[in-house]
Amino acid sequence: MSVHRAFDELRFGASRTLNLRSLQPTATQAHTLADAWLRQQQVLGADEALVITGRGNNSLDGYSPVREAIVKLLPSLRRRNVLSGYAEHTPGSFTVTFAPVRALFETPKRRRERTPPRALPASLAALDDETARLLRDLAAMSLAVLGVQSPTTLQLEDEMQRQFSVLMAALPDNGDREALLQQALLRAAEEYEAG
Repeated sequence: MSVHRAFDELRFGASRTLNLRSLQPTATQAHTLADAWLRQQQVLGADEALVITGRGNNSLDGYSPVREAIVKLLPSLRRRNVLSGYAEHTPGSFTVTFAPVRALFETPKRRRERTPPRALPASLAALDDETARLLRDLAAMSLAVLGVQSPTTLQLEDEMQRQFSVLMAALPDNGDREALLQQALLRAAEEYEAG
């Protein structure tokens, strides 16, 4: 193991490292996997992460389609407030820093970018009471930042639906999704309170 790899393991650890080189996905698979993984890392509260793409040394003409897919993905995630920054770490890897979770709610929609699939139920009534309370509180904070001090019920419900949709799209499909949602809601509320 090289010294650089040892430092990377200390700095990022396995939970904050996406090693696409070892997975050997296609460029499209790498884009989809990295997009979902980076969104999940943001919602789970990671400060930074490492994405290993490989340099393409074993590829035809030394070109890495996976690396190029990630090079195109990172600016898009930055525009959508998933990332606050990114940099080439080595010729075959990138470091990324994450934007606060609350920044997801401040992202303007762009026509030419596809929106991630929404995981909205017909109603939020199936949520645990505590989750619904956290979601309502966060929606009220978000609207207050926009200057809506006394939102109507409809405004509050619309904001709750929007925030629920954004956060659920970033959570993993496995595990206790409601517990993860509660963690994300608490993190976003703390970020709003911190200013």
